[in-house]
Amino acid sequence: MGLTDRYMLWSYALVFMAAATGHLPRRHAHTTTSRSQDKNYETKKTSIALYVYRNNWIPMLENILPEHAYERLRPATFEDDMEAGLHSDAFSLAGNIGGQDSRAGLDSAGKKEVLRIMRRQKVTFDDARRIYIEQKFADNGIGADGRPTDPRAVFFS
Repeated sequence: MGLTDRYMLWSYALVFMAAATGHLPRRHAHTTTSRSQDKNYETKKTSIALYVYRNNWIPMLENILPEHAYERLRPATFEDDMEAGLHSDAFSLAGNIGGQDSRAGLDSAGKKEVLRIMRRQKVTFDDARRIYIEQKFADNGIGADGRPTDPRAVFFS
């Protein structure tokens, strides 16, 4: 259980005990009857018992509550990429899958962009990958032929 979760658990326990012992402000404190006083007495006894035996019941709560407030997603794999349609004859993932490649799969940002291009432009995976790479080249000042678009660039042949 994380440190923040424990602070929250103790905060809730403290508020519960303060409410049970009557230390929280009440709207109509002067109009109590014997029935409500009996109820307060039982609540106070319960909260005192919970406080005294807290070492017994807090570990039970830690087993019930999740360790973190979120669960990590499992990392993407090449199998997931293949199922998503991110493969072709020219870009085969079968070698990665068959070779027990331990890498996490394709780049997640690139995958999302390629899938978006495939959906919007209704093109195949190879065409979407080509369009994506050309866009990345253009963003970085590289032409479609692989040469820099900077007019100050010097080429030696």
